[in-house]
Amino acid sequence: MHIDYYASLNSPWTHLGAARIEALAAQHGATLRIYPVDFGTIFAGSGGLPLPKRSPQRQAYRLQELARWRDALGIPIQIHPKHFPHNELPAAACVIAVRETIGDAPAIRLAHRVLKALWEEDKDPADPATLAALIGDVGLDAQKVMALGADPQWLERRKADTEAALARGAFGAPFYIIGDDMFWGQDRLDFVARRLARG
Repeated sequence: MHIDYYASLNSPWTHLGAARIEALAAQHGATLRIYPVDFGTIFAGSGGLPLPKRSPQRQAYRLQELARWRDALGIPIQIHPKHFPHNELPAAACVIAVRETIGDAPAIRLAHRVLKALWEEDKDPADPATLAALIGDVGLDAQKVMALGADPQWLERRKADTEAALARGAFGAPFYIIGDDMFWGQDRLDFVARRLARG
């Protein structure tokens, strides 16, 4: 079994589901491949709105939901992180470069470390020194990965991955696809688990 995992490196919902999607894949022997795609483009192509353009009611509800899920999952996220939204392009390029040259598992570890830094530790993953430290935290060579991530081919790959995500029906983050089955949001991980259990 295989899970395609479309993630936003700015999304608290992606962060809230991060450890659980990794655990589910391991539990069911499924492979997991991460795509840190451009959800601005995906929203534009699927009828969604970026957060600043959503109605005040939706923005207020989002904050309540974040607090509810933080408490329910025991994940100590900051509801108003100082560096949200950060420029996710440098981190996304590094994640894609790691995915394509080292492997899926280290790419996922790096993406999830970036999200934890943003949402739990109030760090700015767009800061080069911070990003280098996060790369080192997951056991990768920071100098090598930063140099690799600077190659413009990875942001071109991100554009292609984003178009592929739209074509497959993705419209929000996180988005998981198993075969023809699509699941939007960390609050759908129970259904992901049931799908994986079916084999």
